[in-house]
Amino acid sequence: MKYLALLSGGKDSCFNLLHCAKNGHELVAAASLGPGAGKEELDSYLYQTVGQDAIELVARALEVPLYRRVITGTAIEQGSEYGSRKSKGVTAIEGDETEDLLALLSEVKAHHPDVLGVSVGAILSNYQRVRVEHVCRRLGLTPLCYLWNRDQGELLQEMINAGMEAILIKVAGIGLTTKHLGKTLSEMHPTLLKLNEQYGAHICGEGGEYESLTLDCPLFKHRIILSEVETVIHSDNSFATVAFLRIKNAHLEAKQPPQDFELDIPSLLDDDFAALRDAAEWSIPPTDIKTKECETYSSVPKITPAVARQVGSWVSISNIERAIQDPIATLTIEEEVTECFQLLEARFNEFGLDVSKCTNINIFLSDIDLFVRVNAVYATFFGSSPPARACVAVDLPHPIRVRLDCVAFVEKSPQDRHALHVQGLSYWAPANIGPYSQAITAGERIFVSGQIGLIPAQLTLPSPRSLAIEAALATQHVSRVIDVLRSTYSREWTGHTQLALYWLTDINGLNQVKSVISASSKIPRSPSLYLVVKDLPKNALVEEQVLVHTGRCAMLDEEDDAIVMHSRTPVYEQRMFLSKCRP
Repeated sequence: MKYLALLSGGKDSCFNLLHCAKNGHELVAAASLGPGAGKEELDSYLYQTVGQDAIELVARALEVPLYRRVITGTAIEQGSEYGSRKSKGVTAIEGDETEDLLALLSEVKAHHPDVLGVSVGAILSNYQRVRVEHVCRRLGLTPLCYLWNRDQGELLQEMINAGMEAILIKVAGIGLTTKHLGKTLSEMHPTLLKLNEQYGAHICGEGGEYESLTLDCPLFKHRIILSEVETVIHSDNSFATVAFLRIKNAHLEAKQPPQDFELDIPSLLDDDFAALRDAAEWSIPPTDIKTKECETYSSVPKITPAVARQVGSWVSISNIERAIQDPIATLTIEEEVTECFQLLEARFNEFGLDVSKCTNINIFLSDIDLFVRVNAVYATFFGSSPPARACVAVDLPHPIRVRLDCVAFVEKSPQDRHALHVQGLSYWAPANIGPYSQAITAGERIFVSGQIGLIPAQLTLPSPRSLAIEAALATQHVSRVIDVLRSTYSREWTGHTQLALYWLTDINGLNQVKSVISASSKIPRSPSLYLVVKDLPKNALVEEQVLVHTGRCAMLDEEDDAIVMHSRTPVYEQRMFLSKCRP
């Protein structure tokens, strides 16, 4: 796709361009936000503003037009979410610096209407990612975030290997001083590794330890030469010096760009999950599994009443489907989905809730070909941070085509619920460009959306088709989602699976999927349910959906009668339950 580069001039924003190129995308423009005239730096939560003196040179080195805008807003909304969770809630937050980005990208789109993507160099910052993705969603753009959640040590080495010439233009972390300003990544590599080992400093500067300026990279048609710089010191103390380079004079030098360049691309599967794929490939599938027809629906649909129940802070509502007053009456699929959500909203209102409080929704369709149309209507009922979700095709009684099962959490404050809704293409895990989050955390439980075996950078299934690879990928996606939640919101929990659902389209693949689970040291024994259904989204062969408990439990401290959180490890009893189909 054609895309624009969100440029800071630093190593991350430029290195991500190399990955965009390797993934077949075409750069057509660059955009940058910075301080107004007479200001060299702003204390922005969202943007790197140091080094703006050279941003024009970076765009000229790339030979693309540069669009610039002054940052006028501030970080008004500083929470983990941006915008309202409700479909008709507040989308824009007036005066927030995020809205400056919306104005800038809107201007670029007006000049380049064929732009479909935005290159973003975010590695670790959820704050930055959430806001950029929010703007992209409003403008119909796809974030391209190939550095997202990569190991920083590996990334820095890959930048050096790729021929990135970037220098430190600002220092603000322990162990870094003015003597490090102007040093290249290659020169700083040993020092950054040492500071990480000694103090836990971020190797790529994700904690604000330093900022960089790219002077050359394989995509540059010209090399940037800094002929005169000046060191500006904000503060100088024994703990951490804060200083930056003021660029007083610089120019471009012509060079012969390489026709192609070498770039380290992460393996599709980590070693642990590649071993799971191998285990599944070596498993012996059954030659034939006899099944009985459990039930045949008659032409007259059976009325399945909705069931609602509250246990503590949790509310579950199941069997939401259209009302059948006249079986012959026909509704469009859009009307049927709308009616289901109206019924769902009414049931939630009985508990003083609305659909924005949902943590998980399972959608059952009579035909997977309805998915796109259902999804379009579904999206209109949610704002930011939508619930986790799984969608499968099953046999439903005619004329029912949609059925919903939902779980909601009664929040005391918005901070009681966290969403992981990554919408950018990356090597990490599949982007959830649609109206659902990868996971929702609430009440010490984590609802992970159904994961299919997509290749994250492409959002396509592996070819040729392989149940072993799809199962290993789905399991890796679940693991990576949980790892990000653990590192983002708390390091005090391990996580224990309370229930794992494995949706399959062919019962003869059951042994292969089970072999993935049994071979994994990362998947402890836990309650698991294997379900065979008609179809899965994108015609996937398997989908994995997981409910995890953090292991943190509220307990009474006998010494001061206070409620404190303690970590506990569950003990599972292994049993086998067999169910018989009705004859």
